Amino acid sequence: MSGNGLGPKNVCTDLENSEIRRMSHEYHRRGIVTVTDLLEAHTRQAVRAEAERLLDKHAERRDLRLETTGYTRRSMSVVPSEVIAGNSELVTSLYANPQLVGALEAIAGEKLHACPKADEEFLITRQEQRGDTHGWHWGDFSFALIWVLLAPPIDIGGLLQCVPHTEWDKSSPRINNYLAENPIDTYYFASGDVYFLRTDTTLHRTIPLREDATRIILNMTWAGDRDLKRELKADDRWWDNADVSAASSIKK
Repeated sequence: MSGNGLGPKNVCTDLENSEIRRMSHEYHRRGIVTVTDLLEAHTRQAVRAEAERLLDKHAERRDLRLETTGYTRRSMSVVPSEVIAGNSELVTSLYANPQLVGALEAIAGEKLHACPKADEEFLITRQEQRGDTHGWHWGDFSFALIWVLLAPPIDIGGLLQCVPHTEWDKSSPRINNYLAENPIDTYYFASGDVYFLRTDTTLHRTIPLREDATRIILNMTWAGDRDLKRELKADDRWWDNADVSAASSIKK
């Protein structure tokens, strides 16, 4: 396991209560809020270096479509959760950091629980080829903190698009219906930005890259009380196994 750490420095900045309330209001209205100012610059720099180190050693390529999201596309390199947990003291310590978790709970207005499925705690992704995308999808668990560690210029793609206040029915995802019936919010996040996302009720995707470029993110996932009461089927864990039953390969 990497010995990289943040030492005695604070992970988070000391934001005013009024700023936390503003973030909370935006999060509940839009299903997403930028929280870059919550994280110290040295924290974000350390996470980028760690993600690049893990990608260099452990990246696995995925190119597939997923049945449970209407065959939307996943094209990127990944470092799965268990690999991150077993090789990064930095990421695991941040995930359990009470200062960070407490601030996110204040924004969410509820308790965040460690993800009950080890394969969903973390995910590092790198989009790098023309057409790479994380197609329209939801998350099985409620909360995700997304560290945008490296982003291409806005005109290259990789932007995030969201439709908040939606529901995921894996047997009938109805994604095109949601897109036709609701506004689509589009966000550009530059390198170093961080956002907090309500993943289980916010339909979201990244716009495909229009040319070879690099977009790297770290996803940290937490559960809400509601998630601990649900039993999830594990047939669509594409990041953990490219051969899961709900996946189909992309024909070149």
